[in-house]
Amino acid sequence: MFQRCEGIIIRTTDYGETNKIITIYTREWGKIGVMAKGAKKPNSRLSSITQLFTYGYFLIQKGKGLGNLQQGEIISSMRAIGEDIFLTAYASYIVELTDKCTEEKKPNPFHFELLFQTLHYLNEGNDPDILMNIYEMKMLNVLGLYPILNQCSVCASTDGHFSFSIREGGFLCHRCLDKDPYHLKISPATVKLLRLFYYFDLSRLGTISVRNETKEELKKVISAYYEEYSGLHFKTKKFLNSMEEFRNLL
Repeated sequence: MFQRCEGIIIRTTDYGETNKIITIYTREWGKIGVMAKGAKKPNSRLSSITQLFTYGYFLIQKGKGLGNLQQGEIISSMRAIGEDIFLTAYASYIVELTDKCTEEKKPNPFHFELLFQTLHYLNEGNDPDILMNIYEMKMLNVLGLYPILNQCSVCASTDGHFSFSIREGGFLCHRCLDKDPYHLKISPATVKLLRLFYYFDLSRLGTISVRNETKEELKKVISAYYEEYSGLHFKTKKFLNSMEEFRNLL
């Protein structure tokens, strides 16, 4: 039985000398794995459609086990990402995060749209650090994590100067700082952006200009929260961090 779906390739694995197993995050079915026979051959009709980050339509022959990719139609190859090693590093982390946070065959059209918009904005030249942070914040609920960002996580106060407490799982007002001596001091701008990234609709993204100091605070808070609560480790994040260090030396 042949079925057509709309999807984005989030992982590719070589299988034998000429085949690939590709993981597609689809609008209709969620995450699925399919065999692309002969896709490693340079003259294969499946060669271009099975590249990482490709967004398109896929015709799949479904069976009891792994389905077979019959043909595809590219909507966007995300070319700018593929031509820039730094953007490739950011996009690789975003798709690995997607892969590790989602279960197979559990459709989520909202999440599909989020993934597409993030890669599209990245491909269009929007700030990759901000897009990565927004995506990380949006993925927390998928992992079953719900940071407290609308009030103090201890006294529930909504006013005051806030820090972030990994231990308490959210904001900590200045009156409750003694509850966590290891709290992370953050600026009002970081408080505002953490809330914004968690709650707002990415499709409404305009131009966001963020100071480097604020970016560092965002990175520190989000990375520490993931490290404490997600239980996940990302090879692409380590590579991305090393790429950022290299870029800072240029």
